[in-house]
Amino acid sequence: MLDLGTSFVASVARDPNALAIVDGSLRLSYRQWYARISSVVAALDELGLRPGDHMVSLLQNRWEAATLHWACQFSGVIITPLNWRSTADELDYCIANAEAKVIVYEAVSRDAVKTSASARTLPQIAVGLPDQHSFNAIVAQPAADAVSRADIEATSVMLYTSGTTARPKGVPRRHRAERAAAIAHVGQNLYRSGERTLGVMPLYHTMGVRSLIAMSLIGGAFVCLPRFDAGAALDLIAAEKITNLYLVPTLYHDLLRHPRFQATDIGCVRKLGFAGAPMTDGLLTALQAAFKPDLFVNHYGSSEIYTFTIDQNAPAKPGSAGRAGINQMVRVVRLGATSPTEFAEVGEEGEVIALLAGDEAFDGYWRRPEADAKALRQGWYFTGDTGYFDTDGDLFVTGRVDDMIITGGENVSPVEIESCLSLHPAVSEVAVVGLPDERWGKIVSAFIKRKDAIEPDALDRFCRTSGLANFKRPRRYVFVEAVPKSPVGKILRRLLVAGEFEPERAPPTDHSKGTTT
Repeated sequence: MLDLGTSFVASVARDPNALAIVDGSLRLSYRQWYARISSVVAALDELGLRPGDHMVSLLQNRWEAATLHWACQFSGVIITPLNWRSTADELDYCIANAEAKVIVYEAVSRDAVKTSASARTLPQIAVGLPDQHSFNAIVAQPAADAVSRADIEATSVMLYTSGTTARPKGVPRRHRAERAAAIAHVGQNLYRSGERTLGVMPLYHTMGVRSLIAMSLIGGAFVCLPRFDAGAALDLIAAEKITNLYLVPTLYHDLLRHPRFQATDIGCVRKLGFAGAPMTDGLLTALQAAFKPDLFVNHYGSSEIYTFTIDQNAPAKPGSAGRAGINQMVRVVRLGATSPTEFAEVGEEGEVIALLAGDEAFDGYWRRPEADAKALRQGWYFTGDTGYFDTDGDLFVTGRVDDMIITGGENVSPVEIESCLSLHPAVSEVAVVGLPDERWGKIVSAFIKRKDAIEPDALDRFCRTSGLANFKRPRRYVFVEAVPKSPVGKILRRLLVAGEFEPERAPPTDHSKGTTT
């Protein structure tokens, strides 16, 4: 297998004049981009960076971030991208944990860098700023064509999982796993030569990295959108003739709800893909009707193992995550299982596990033996996700082991209830959690963002008539201004449980009650 740097050179040789990257008025062919990447590789050498060193970056999805990613693949430096919203404390932790040798930042992340004690000790590369080493000056210096110094066993990238109750975990991934994942992404999404994708999923997230690398394999274009804005995304879709979208459900939701969606020419988009969080039945139906895509893929995976399962016709069986990807095997074991052979029965909810021998898999967490001991067992990765296989052999992912609501001794999955309520026309967004209750242990509670007037008793009737089991019906409804989510669109249930949410300020009508118990 090719390492990623050599893979990029092969793409340049194959499609030298094809459009490779777009960022505002900047448009570079593969040949032109390779020249700029080569200049950055030379600059990293001048900074004294060596293969295996970590480069921490805090950048939005701009062409400079994509260029640095590729330069690291050639130089053997491990690109270690962090959320550009990171605080100084978070930055201090990750710099120390990765033993980073250099940091790259832009205006939006400058304050965190300047107040980080660890960042001040490192060489700094500033993007769009005159501070210290300027990226613009670096990339303007001519250099010989870069040659890859990394092999397939070298570490390509280290992503940090988002921490909830503990510090984030580093997920180092080798060149071979990264390229295998990109090839799988191309194959599983039926991408063709010359595709154009909207490069908006963050490059500190596995979905963003996969879109970037996949486009290079097929002579495709990565059209940058630094941070998601539904109006700007619609403009780029129409102007750049985007052919495929690979987004988290939240971003699709925002696209559909934008006032200019109906007036935008979206006919160029023929392939939709989503990952990162479950998609409600209501949103799935609305997207199918709006785009009428040739392919609609539900991709289920993680930073640790890019692909678990794939469903290439998501609307045909709403909620289904499909079957194992081309590089993977998956099982469902009983909740609390310690062995990969403790199989759950068909239809029985258990924990999803994936084979670590798969081509897209990581080898273990960065310096976190306790995390390895918990998640890696007998050659299998215990995902922490709950799910079950139906009688057809398709996987349904129902949530996280930690999110499971145990009410009156019954296990309730939030995702099933969210999908049910999402089908009500007055519901814009919904998140379900278990709130403490003296009698039941926890009660099922639904947090609703309304788009039209609706009362709790009407939502309860809707759940009753939908076929939702009685013990799964929400016993409390809370109307909120917005459902709290992470930067990549995952529902932050812990904030709802902790009471950290914004109540609805202006209900659709004056007689809306707000909450009921």
